[in-house]
Amino acid sequence: MTPSASEQTIVAAFERELVHISFENIAPLYLVTPQTKATVKYGQIIASIREIGLVEPMVVARDRHDRQMYTLLDGHLRLEALKYNGETAAQCIVSTDDEAYTYNKRINRLATIQEHKMILRALTLGVPEERLASALNVNIKTLQEKRRLLDGICGEAAELLKDKQVALTGFRVLKKMKPMRQIEAAQLMVAMNKFTINYARSLLAATPEGQLIAGAKPKKIIGISREQLDLMENESANLERQVRLVEDSYGIDHLDLVLARGYVARLVSNERITKYLALHHEEFLPEFEKITERQAFAP
Repeated sequence: MTPSASEQTIVAAFERELVHISFENIAPLYLVTPQTKATVKYGQIIASIREIGLVEPMVVARDRHDRQMYTLLDGHLRLEALKYNGETAAQCIVSTDDEAYTYNKRINRLATIQEHKMILRALTLGVPEERLASALNVNIKTLQEKRRLLDGICGEAAELLKDKQVALTGFRVLKKMKPMRQIEAAQLMVAMNKFTINYARSLLAATPEGQLIAGAKPKKIIGISREQLDLMENESANLERQVRLVEDSYGIDHLDLVLARGYVARLVSNERITKYLALHHEEFLPEFEKITERQAFAP
């Protein structure tokens, strides 16, 4: 007899209490390479732990054969940073599931504007600039620039880029444009999924002087005329419109293709129809089989 919903037991994904575990009892799934340790991200983790401690506990799972040993599921950089700072143990979340894929399926990096808002919030709460800069592993000047990130950026452009990874230099470039041009540039960046400084500079170079703020002049690109820049701008705008048209019809087109493929699959799975096509329309059969990813039928 199947138990009712009220009788079914919900299994907790984690143990109820954090466990203080020695690093000697934690087995990482992989080694952190010297190249990774040379990244800015790793340096920020070290600085953050040094200043304010471990904010997000590591996630481990108990070894099935030895309950005193653990497998590290999430937090490999944090583990190395803790060791670098001289720690030998830490509080960990113990998972009842030893599948690391659950934790590493998606990595959501903090977007530039989100970091800006986090900095404003911390400063509002009274965190000193020096301590915040140390925790983020940046100097005071960079922190102040991050704090003023949206000064000169119109609200519509900021909304378009709120969850995007745009470099500080990219925002500096956008600030040289008037609000309407900022919105156009942000739309192009999103449509092309390109948020690099070089792409931002190319948009600035293609911006007419009438759409720049007073005193702002784009760096001239050697070998490219004003007419060529205008042509590039028009092509980018046309491409953006085409992308939006594809986005509007993608769902319907995909459904139509799925239904059509299903219909063709039923046709070629019928032996009589396949033999008929092989005898009278042999040019169609290979194409139908490619659509359905079936092997050719031998009559």
